[in-house]
Amino acid sequence: MTNIRHQYKLYNQMLLILIMSSIWSSCKKDKADHTSTSTTHPVTAQSSAYVTQMLEYKPAPGQFINTSTGNATAAQSVLNTNAGLVSLGAFGGYIVLGFDHTVINQANQNDIIVYGNASTGFAEPGVIWVMQDTNGNGKADDIWYELAGSTVNQTGYRRNYSVTYTRPANGTGDVAWTDNLGNSGTVKANSFHTQAYYPTSITSNTYTLAGTLLPSTNIDSSNSTYVTSTAFAYGYADQTSGGDQIDIARAVDTNGNAVQLTGIDFIKIQTGIQYNLGWLGELSTEVAGVADLSLLKK
Repeated sequence: MTNIRHQYKLYNQMLLILIMSSIWSSCKKDKADHTSTSTTHPVTAQSSAYVTQMLEYKPAPGQFINTSTGNATAAQSVLNTNAGLVSLGAFGGYIVLGFDHTVINQANQNDIIVYGNASTGFAEPGVIWVMQDTNGNGKADDIWYELAGSTVNQTGYRRNYSVTYTRPANGTGDVAWTDNLGNSGTVKANSFHTQAYYPTSITSNTYTLAGTLLPSTNIDSSNSTYVTSTAFAYGYADQTSGGDQIDIARAVDTNGNAVQLTGIDFIKIQTGIQYNLGWLGELSTEVAGVADLSLLKK
């Protein structure tokens, strides 16, 4: 009887070992699968400091849209350089660009520089979004995270804002808009730019752009002949002559919670303010290029 009990106990121990081995193998597999979702594309000798892919260009209506600085060719001009120039139009207009490597989130320092055409006393702030290629497929189909700038939670700052634009009946002239707050207005045409302001690349008669709305409190249009738009403290595109340096560590989710990213592979820049600047036309973010600061320093 003692021998039978001993054999039974030994059998149970062996069974327990097999079960634990199976669980451990499963855990190792799960861990490996989780790690694989945090893909990074390493820097090589051929890597460019600048963005190398233009993945999407969807401008809002504006005075430079459908001109040499407001079309797909202009959007391509910002690749591999800091001397291109493309206009994003009024609120919500955006461009999506990609690097040929993962821009690593460096501790306690800025990681990216976004070039625009801002000048002293005149900024046209653009919201910056970033994406890591977590699924490793080389496509901008993962999650966009906003890089939180200095206006977060200030009066006039609003997430999940959207504007719908309507094509003018005659093709040219003012472009009407309505937003998801019940407001309405127009992107006003002016005598300096007489082409259609509604993008010819949009085939439908209406389209909607959504993103984060920034405050317009830094704009002074009280003197109609000398309008100023002062730059925010930090965190936005097209604010500083020479480019705006940005920290990936400021990434937040849709609720404003901080997100820890290993690095980013894609960047989206989007006009953040809906404002008519009088004879200067609509406020529209411009982009001249984007670069990985760590490679520029080498």
